[in-house]
Amino acid sequence: MKLPTLFVFFFALALSSCNSFRPVTDVRNPSRTSTANNTPRTRTRPTAARPPRRESTGERVPPPAAGSAGVIRNTLVSHAEKYLGLRYKYGGNTPREGFDCSGFVKYLYDDQGISIHRVSRDQARQGKEIDARQARPGDLVFFRRGPNQPVFHVSMIVSAAPGELWVIHPTSSRGVIRENILASSYWRPKVAEIKTFLP
Repeated sequence: MKLPTLFVFFFALALSSCNSFRPVTDVRNPSRTSTANNTPRTRTRPTAARPPRRESTGERVPPPAAGSAGVIRNTLVSHAEKYLGLRYKYGGNTPREGFDCSGFVKYLYDDQGISIHRVSRDQARQGKEIDARQARPGDLVFFRRGPNQPVFHVSMIVSAAPGELWVIHPTSSRGVIRENILASSYWRPKVAEIKTFLP
């Protein structure tokens, strides 16, 4: 009689403690267990609001509306300044390959929807000639080696003041630079004309 009583006691004890016989993985890694509806538990952490990311598409921005010459002038200068230090490349037309002087101004003007020729001597036949006192950012300065010589170089004005004419241009020795050509013993005597392509 004692044997069946002991058997029933141990059987009841085993049934009441079946939670203690979980698989080892469940005990050691509670994250592997699932909830009653069999969906995995996920922790959500608060995220800070981020400003929308601006994607670079490589597309050119359309030119500003008519009547905004000042915006175009400022944009020409700010774009030109991005390329300071870029290497000189004879016949170069893009930032990737490098620029020569006329390729540089053509690239900047094309970006604003203004069509000009590719070569400096042809560019000098376009636009409207102005006096140095009327020069503004975005206007072009053309250079000749002598009075009867063809135009050989072009630069773009970024700032003008009495006694100062700051330009950005690619030079064969220093790449794209910013300098006051009126303070240069090399450039000043070679200034031939200043042309504007904007109102």
